[in-house]
Amino acid sequence: MKETFDVTGMTCAACQANVTKVVEKLPGVRAVDVSLLGNTMKVEYDADQVDVAQISAAVDRIGYGAIPQKQETKAGKNTLKEQWDTRARRMEDEQKERKRHLWWSIALLVPLMVVAMGPMMGLPFWQGMEWAMVSAITQLLLTMFILFFQRSFFTHGWKALVKRAPNMDSLVALGASAAFLYGLYAMYRMAYGFGFGDHAMIHAAMHSMYFESAAMIVTLVSLGKYLEARSKSKTSDALGKLVDLAPKSATVIRDGAQVEIDAEDVMEGDLVVIRPGERIPVDGVVESGHGFVDQAAITGESVPVEKEPGDNVLSATMNVNGSFRFRATKVGEDTTLAQIIRLVDEAGNSKAPIARLADKVSGVFVPVVIGIALLTWIVWMALGQSFEFALSNAISVLVISCPCALGLATPVAIMVGTGKAAENGILIKSAESLETMRRVDTIILDKTGTITSGHPSIHDIVLMEPGLSENEFLRFAGSVELGSEHPLAKAIVEEARARELPLQAPDKYEALSGKGLKAWIDDSTVVAGNVKMMTESGLALPKQALAQVDRLAKQGETPLIFARDRVVLGIIGVADTVRASSAQAIRLFQQHGIHVVMLTGDNAQTAQAIAREVAVDEVIADVLPTEKENVVRRFQNQGKFVAMVGDGINDAPALARANIGIAIGAGTDIAIDSADIVLMKNNLMDVNTAYALSEKVVKNIKMNLFWAFFYNVLGIPVAAGVFYPLWGLLLSPMIGSAAMSLSSVCVVLNALRLRFFKPPYESVEEQKESAKAKIHVEVDPIESNSKEEKKMKKVMIVDGMSCNHCKKHVEEALEKIAGVQSAVVDLNKKEAVITMDAPILDDTLMNAVKEAGYEPKEIL
Repeated sequence: MKETFDVTGMTCAACQANVTKVVEKLPGVRAVDVSLLGNTMKVEYDADQVDVAQISAAVDRIGYGAIPQKQETKAGKNTLKEQWDTRARRMEDEQKERKRHLWWSIALLVPLMVVAMGPMMGLPFWQGMEWAMVSAITQLLLTMFILFFQRSFFTHGWKALVKRAPNMDSLVALGASAAFLYGLYAMYRMAYGFGFGDHAMIHAAMHSMYFESAAMIVTLVSLGKYLEARSKSKTSDALGKLVDLAPKSATVIRDGAQVEIDAEDVMEGDLVVIRPGERIPVDGVVESGHGFVDQAAITGESVPVEKEPGDNVLSATMNVNGSFRFRATKVGEDTTLAQIIRLVDEAGNSKAPIARLADKVSGVFVPVVIGIALLTWIVWMALGQSFEFALSNAISVLVISCPCALGLATPVAIMVGTGKAAENGILIKSAESLETMRRVDTIILDKTGTITSGHPSIHDIVLMEPGLSENEFLRFAGSVELGSEHPLAKAIVEEARARELPLQAPDKYEALSGKGLKAWIDDSTVVAGNVKMMTESGLALPKQALAQVDRLAKQGETPLIFARDRVVLGIIGVADTVRASSAQAIRLFQQHGIHVVMLTGDNAQTAQAIAREVAVDEVIADVLPTEKENVVRRFQNQGKFVAMVGDGINDAPALARANIGIAIGAGTDIAIDSADIVLMKNNLMDVNTAYALSEKVVKNIKMNLFWAFFYNVLGIPVAAGVFYPLWGLLLSPMIGSAAMSLSSVCVVLNALRLRFFKPPYESVEEQKESAKAKIHVEVDPIESNSKEEKKMKKVMIVDGMSCNHCKKHVEEALEKIAGVQSAVVDLNKKEAVITMDAPILDDTLMNAVKEAGYEPKEIL
């Protein structure tokens, strides 16, 4: 079983590690995934060995809370919206409470610092020893109020310490408590001095109060946590925007009349009415009317898509113009919007492999820091330093060593990355997929529906039986294929129906995957399919038929042979449309050093015709659906890191086998379920976008982890006073707490830079094909590609260049960009002429020049 829990009390990576560790130890628990960012825990367990109550109790025992998330039913209205609103409300309430406590603490800290530091700053009040006790009592009272407002550090920190699961709060609680208790000790010394007239003791005690340090530590850490929480809330902006897209109402036809109901009440099969400017409430298929739908929020497409009867519509998209009616096919939690939100949320809260190092470190980090702090105090005392000096260094070690930055380095970047992917119509199901996408060195592309549009049509009809007319043969072929779901069969049926030919369903039907079919019509046995099907059926094809098969295959068409009672009646040549963006995407794969393989069940000649058009590196043809998974396995056995892109049921095993399975969004549900990444726009260029985003996210994570580790590696020795004997360098507890808070905020802000990610390549526009349009495959695509490349030129005006070295730097910076064929700089004109073999955004070109140290003015 799988259960998701809301976890309370987690404040740092050590908390995450502690919760993970205690649940993993329970019998029957198979997997645990704890998210510090989402404050959630997903547990996969054997219900016969452990139950939800035992899991919650185990987490409670170490000082945290684990509450099973309530599973809403479809009967509950607006389930998705309510769940998100509840989460957002909880985050907002937490922020408000944190902010309130922070402002009270700051309001009290200001007079506390004035009282504590006033004599040293020469302020004209409370000067002299006679004011010492008044000052001490005032500091004590102000500090106690501040510690009360920040009591969560102590309730969580000490409880975790007692339960032997120390965390960041434990470090803050130890440091602040030590400072506060030493301040009390100083007060007692002062009182003793006043009682016995020991002025030296009074004077020493006046300068040994650490009340302001205790108050400053918790206030600065609280400020850091508040800023961190505000920054983290921005990581889910994309998710919040998606949730807000869900319309509240819908107009449906009930009992012949139009009725407005809540969008959550729309049922599968309802006929929904859409007018201009309305959002589509659920997924469905257009039955009547016509419209242009803006799908940018879901698929990332910038141009509204024309919708006609038979076209699919997606929930939360906007009807810009026209009116139509559609039949609801997916409602409630099954809509595309609901699935996107669930996938993005799960991916953002999942754990990337790169995060495991931080988890391992965090699990032992806090106990080690406590040990270092204790050792610091002992060593300085042994070296003859004062108790105050040793204590100050020990407290500094405690408060500067928060593992928050380590815990946030990965999840914040993953959350932002998956959100940006969703904005661009790419659904990434897990953090691991986002991280490892950049490692792909071999990409296998299914031909039909991936490289091609998946909407084939008839190009040639070859009659082999004398006296048989074209329409008679097409009516017969359409009747035979009537029960088949294969795209090629559908093309034949569509053509027959377009000619209004009467079709007759077969009496009996038997499909042979990857070969063809057998059917029985009016006591006749029919065999339809490829040459292999004919051969296995014991049918020897005449030379004329083989010649025609060869001719059609060389033209890039798939020849389908039809034979009745062992007599060949004719051959139909069916071809699919190559997507306009496929060749562009494949060129970019190759520029990244990726080996591109086309996989198809078509015969080798047909496959080669398509391969020449899109220029893949390798073609594997005549592959049965059951063999696709073996092809993926074969490349993996060669040490390749394989991505498989497909759309059909027969692609599902290969998608699951591949290191990264990528499903075209218009594909079948089983293909989408088997994939790690889903492309909503059915555009191979989005694979390049996912690849570029993966590189950006991993680079960001590595940067975060480096600075988080570097900060602690450098900060702890400085706080411990290691460099004091050499350069007199010391770190006060107040500065240490400020530095610790700043490190976490910096990590979050660095990850938020990913919000500005833009796809580095512009995709060529896809043309919508008419259902009756005929497809013509180009024979010599190389010439046409070169002409296209010559046309793609841009001229950039660049300032700051003064010599040939500048010229060389700018040219090299531009030529490093994938898709740039050459860059030639003219110093006199201060311009760079850029030749490209793929569309590239102006921002990408200008940023490259900026990073080289020059100033791009404009692109002409």
